[in-house]
Amino acid sequence: MSVTQKGKAHTYGDNINTDIIAPPQYMELTVADAAKYAMSAIDPEFSAKVKPGDILVAGNNFGSGSSRETAPLTLKHLQVGAIVAKFFARIFYRNAINIGLPVVECAEADKIRNGDELEIDLQAGKVNNKTKGESYACSTLPPHIMELIDCGGLVPYLAKQIKEGTIR
Repeated sequence: MSVTQKGKAHTYGDNINTDIIAPPQYMELTVADAAKYAMSAIDPEFSAKVKPGDILVAGNNFGSGSSRETAPLTLKHLQVGAIVAKFFARIFYRNAINIGLPVVECAEADKIRNGDELEIDLQAGKVNNKTKGESYACSTLPPHIMELIDCGGLVPYLAKQIKEGTIR
């Protein structure tokens, strides 16, 4: 994985909970089928318009609610490149990292508009808004988390370490 993620912003507000991200009435479906309904409570066209690498941008408390992995899994299935939010619910944040979906906190996320072209440097902690010519500080992802994301998540990361005999 590149330390840089580039994509078009899809912006949302505060308190986007896991029931909005992955509506519970579709929990019995496969992740691929449930992904068709991701964000549908507030944006019925989300799954059709998001393109591989696009970046979901939100305000405070993104991913609050239940601890089920379905929410980040549906976004990863849709090939969302990263999520930028002012603040994440901790369980969602860790679930996203565990499945290899980059997430960064950015106090100025509300300056980003729907459709802005973004470039995120995950290690330097910078969101570059190419549309506006602005940069915003964001949290960084340390090398060991980048390696985990690069492997596709925690399970593939551990499998790689076992295969290489480097697990501690």
